[in-house]
Amino acid sequence: MTGHVPVLRLGDILLVTLQGDLGDSMAQQLQQDIGEAIVGSGVTGVVIDISGVEIVDSFLGRVLAEIAANATLLAARTVVAGMRPAVAITLVELGLTLPGLRTALSTEVALDLLSGQQPVTRAGGSGRERR
Repeated sequence: MTGHVPVLRLGDILLVTLQGDLGDSMAQQLQQDIGEAIVGSGVTGVVIDISGVEIVDSFLGRVLAEIAANATLLAARTVVAGMRPAVAITLVELGLTLPGLRTALSTEVALDLLSGQQPVTRAGGSGRERR
């Protein structure tokens, strides 16, 4: 990827959609861009959609955790949406727990979480509804 990752504002939430793999310099730039966008717009939430990411290495995992920590210090919550099973397995194998980072199965569910709406649950379900 070249250039910047777009950071879109949807009301009080920033939406960041990652397409393809993110290089180290792009990941660092994204971290800075999100921090500046939170301060500049006063949003209360950040959704990072990683459904288009095939591989998450330890550096990108750490950057995602740092984005969440920085957002928390700036009074915003962060939710990572659309994590592929292979990415989740890789993060576990790398020992990355991503403290302070919430996850959702889809961007829609992530937006509901940040807007204070409860996700739809199945009868007797765990609250993790696919959308």
